[in-house]
Amino acid sequence: MLQQLTIRNYAIVDQLDIEFSAGLTAVTGETGAGKSIILGALGLTLGDRSDRDAVRDGSSRADISARFDTTRLPGARQWLTEQALDSPEEPDVCLLRRTVNVEGRSRAWINGIAVNLQSLKTIGEMLIDIHSQHEHQSLLNRNAHQRLLDDYAGQQEPARELRRISQQWRRLGQELQAIEEQADAESAQHQLIRYQVNELDELALQEGELEQLEAEYRRLNNADHVLADAQAVLDLCSESEEHNLLSGLNRALSLIPAEQDAGPWAESVSEMLGSARIQVEEAARELRRHIDDFERDPERLEAVNQRLAHIHQLARKHRVAPEQLQLHHAQLQEQLGDGTRNEEKCEALREQMQSLSTDYEQKASALSRARQHAAVKLAKQINQQLNTLGMADAQLKVQLEADPSDQLPPGGREQIEFLVSTNAGQTPRPLIKIASGGELSRISLAIQVITALTSETPTLVFDEVDVGIGGSVARSVGKLLRQLGERSQVLCVTHQPLVASLGHQHLFVSKKGDNGSGTGTRIQTLRQEQRVEEIARMLGGDADAADFSRESLAHAEELMAQPA
Repeated sequence: MLQQLTIRNYAIVDQLDIEFSAGLTAVTGETGAGKSIILGALGLTLGDRSDRDAVRDGSSRADISARFDTTRLPGARQWLTEQALDSPEEPDVCLLRRTVNVEGRSRAWINGIAVNLQSLKTIGEMLIDIHSQHEHQSLLNRNAHQRLLDDYAGQQEPARELRRISQQWRRLGQELQAIEEQADAESAQHQLIRYQVNELDELALQEGELEQLEAEYRRLNNADHVLADAQAVLDLCSESEEHNLLSGLNRALSLIPAEQDAGPWAESVSEMLGSARIQVEEAARELRRHIDDFERDPERLEAVNQRLAHIHQLARKHRVAPEQLQLHHAQLQEQLGDGTRNEEKCEALREQMQSLSTDYEQKASALSRARQHAAVKLAKQINQQLNTLGMADAQLKVQLEADPSDQLPPGGREQIEFLVSTNAGQTPRPLIKIASGGELSRISLAIQVITALTSETPTLVFDEVDVGIGGSVARSVGKLLRQLGERSQVLCVTHQPLVASLGHQHLFVSKKGDNGSGTGTRIQTLRQEQRVEEIARMLGGDADAADFSRESLAHAEELMAQPA
């Protein structure tokens, strides 16, 4: 509920600090004293447009703050938390502040945090509902009609669940669209990668294969040279007819004299040359075995050559070194896997959306049936209230119209709107088409009274709800307002003593002199005896007289004594 309104340098108000209580607060006062200014200041804290006329003459800026208790408004508390605008020190308090400078520019805060006007409007709709000729009339918003009907039908939780499903379905749809758009943009690239991967898959290059092939190619390609060299070495060792090592060693050994003739060196040299001859003979045998066993394999050489050529060709095509081809293959496979995973994710998203759609349709159908049943009962009860408010010819109709959207509308499968005709035989029209502010206020009052039992009703403000009525109808209006005040906080600007007498609290607005600098506004909470005097004045007493007439005072006391 609204706890306090603080106004500084707004219009003709220099300074006002107004404390509000629960229940019905009647606001009365002299014509032009500033009752409408209070509502205008409150409207600024709720996001109304501002201009330079809002600033009091001689001041640099207007400053208005409104303090609300959100204990009974879980929706408002949740929104504040989600927007990181809640107050850790006072979690059940919402403080709205707005300043306007002489150039008409304004700034806004929620719980001390700077915000834009849209944030003020959003939270304002959750905190307070102003029924007047001003802009803050939730009943002119079709979303409010749906909320009121669902509250009345006891379908708050099904409606919230339907909205949650719709929001989740939309989020998944946006995610799916983003992935599909990305896939479309990457389609040609994806096809190229798939072709390249298939190409490398067919190559099937193994780990270490390139090095093995190159070594084998060198061996096979040099086979003739190796065989010729082996034969030449064999010839030098033993098979050359002209000169060979073995025959040379034999001749050298034959020339060494006996030891007794030559001395000790002969034995030593003979042993060394004999050993060399044995080594040469062994080498010759090994060479002969190698030459005899050697087989040329031109077919294998061609196969190895073709395999190496294919590897080098693909490496050039993919613009990588042959030794980097395997790593490149793995990287392409990973990229291709990303595309495959995206396809799998898209399919999973489609399945989730289909599941949500099925759940939505089941819950929407059940909610539609409950709404259709409740719409008839709600309209009947509201029309009964309108009769007691002096609008016997008025008829309200709760219209349910199928939503044409092929999506999943957050509000369900029907659009809900309150239609009303204020004269007999008149075709019902939307509430926004109602020209009379007084009629709209009374229609709003009737709706709020009926739905207050089931809805999370915020602070309600009624301005000129009693225009054009009197007598028993005015008394009925007062009783309804007080009845509503038993469950909600109600502020009512009234000119009717019959209404004012039923308030739980009474605020009196009056003009005051401003030390020669102009006229200001004063507001005070009236005590019991002061209330009697104010109601007497409203009944026709002389506001400027020192004493009210005995008759008007007696009548005022009688009104105050009557049961609510």
